[in-house]
Amino acid sequence: MVHQHGDHVEIPHEHRVHKPGAWLPADHRVHRKWLAHAIDHIDKHGEKELVPVLREFKELIENNPRIYMYFTEMWDEIPNKPPYNKDPTGKRQIRDYHHMLQVLNHVFGSAPEWTDAAASVGMVGVPMCAIFDYAMGTPSGHAAFLDPDVNRMLKKILNEWGEYLKVSQLSPESAKVLGSHRAGWFGEVGYADLMEVANAPSKTSFKFEDMYKCDPTKPHFGFKSWDDFFTRQLQESARPVASPDDDNVIANACESKVFNVVRNAKLRDKFWIKAQPYSVVDMLGNDPLSRHFDGATVYQAFLSALSYHRWHAPVSGTVRRCFVRDGTYFSEPLFESPVEGGQIDTQGIRVAQGYLTALATRAVIFFEAASPAVGLMAFVGVGMDEVSSCEITVREGQRVRKGDEIGMFHFGGSSHCLLFRKGVKVGRFPELGRQENVPVRGQVAVVEP
Repeated sequence: MVHQHGDHVEIPHEHRVHKPGAWLPADHRVHRKWLAHAIDHIDKHGEKELVPVLREFKELIENNPRIYMYFTEMWDEIPNKPPYNKDPTGKRQIRDYHHMLQVLNHVFGSAPEWTDAAASVGMVGVPMCAIFDYAMGTPSGHAAFLDPDVNRMLKKILNEWGEYLKVSQLSPESAKVLGSHRAGWFGEVGYADLMEVANAPSKTSFKFEDMYKCDPTKPHFGFKSWDDFFTRQLQESARPVASPDDDNVIANACESKVFNVVRNAKLRDKFWIKAQPYSVVDMLGNDPLSRHFDGATVYQAFLSALSYHRWHAPVSGTVRRCFVRDGTYFSEPLFESPVEGGQIDTQGIRVAQGYLTALATRAVIFFEAASPAVGLMAFVGVGMDEVSSCEITVREGQRVRKGDEIGMFHFGGSSHCLLFRKGVKVGRFPELGRQENVPVRGQVAVVEP
């Protein structure tokens, strides 16, 4: 077991059923075991009174015929074949929307654990995604999680849960998952994986306190709540700014794994088709400045639950515009649902990151770069799954230096994009397929003068 002062312990890979740095477990069985454990708990202890926000969700479902149809049909549309029917009694699956609400009610009493104490070692991280996993990949689930009324309700639910994870005075319980016990984020496997992901980009051997601002002498390294830990701050020395005096070197805005690089993205495109082309005007929230990005170069990268979740300015310059655009929370593109053979794609949202740039809740920040060769550029922080809060910490008109903090994600895994206008000669992006994160504030691209 790892001690609270943060000694690094290496865990053999054969003992893991997930891949460090992935948001969902690489082995889908971890999600299913976690869900089965939650369902067993509910079945054993009986139904409990729903918390107020879930009572409101129940009323929305039952009082709106359209939504009632979605939330009734989505469970019926889950295929009655392997792997979905491994328990013919249905006791280890969500059976209907009443059952879904009871499982959500159970989630509201806890923060995300590192491991499922009743199953093999593996990150849970996104309990609500596990609950909706199969259903959101069905035709009715697709319609439900695009529905504006459903998403307004989900936002309210996620914000309520976020308060539990965020406000230590109201919810000290949320810090308990940060312990050194088996299911704790500072437990043996959790700590080792946190530091494996943190050290991989620069081939370092830092301890947790070398990488992040904390107090290793205190319980949970001094973090007062789950969100306090999730939005932890960097030791600046651990992630130096790339070429601080060269405005043509672009700094990485988020500690993240490269997902895609696309040139000549259209101002508007069919982002919902299988190729997931970027639809720039939708990504940028239909802001008037988006018209400057027809034919843009788009770089996108993914943040796992283990990654550092604050954002940093990719360039020195001035913040022209910044805003958060509300969107969907659990929507998958329809092409990711019933795949060949009638099975639901268990990779889900992980492979739909292009689609989510146009629909998910996202933060948009336009910069007027100090370098004339860069000029106007944009950052988009894309919330995924439980991430109901994209927080911008800069304001319009503010001057920033490359590497300054500009905002953060709360509560979950996420994605982000950098957009450069057509004609900007930007290149030397990280290679697609790179396994480790690109370090935040490190070089992510270079623009030719």
